[in-house]
Amino acid sequence: MNWIKLSTYEDLDRIKEESKSQPVVIFKHSTRCSISSMALNRLERSWSPEEMTEVKAYYLDLISYRDISNQISSEFNIRHESPQVLIVKNGEVIYDNSHMGINYDDIKEATKS
Repeated sequence: MNWIKLSTYEDLDRIKEESKSQPVVIFKHSTRCSISSMALNRLERSWSPEEMTEVKAYYLDLISYRDISNQISSEFNIRHESPQVLIVKNGEVIYDNSHMGINYDDIKEATKS
């Protein structure tokens, strides 16, 4: 899976703009958490580039970029969780889930709607 690194406020602005023309997935990962590593691994193993050609996928290391994670919570008015997956369309979060609720099929379905 080819993640795009999310590490600046400008990246977050770009995501909101890109989401106007295509769905954007953000995966917020805690590099210190085994559950987060397991969720990331499950998602990466399931991800099909052929099925998700129209979706951009961003990865946030929230230990290194906690301020960006806080900004995501504030701008999108969502509770911070880790691990957490968000889908952004038209500048708004249309789907979020965390921990063992992170599921490729649900993400795929939400990006199609």
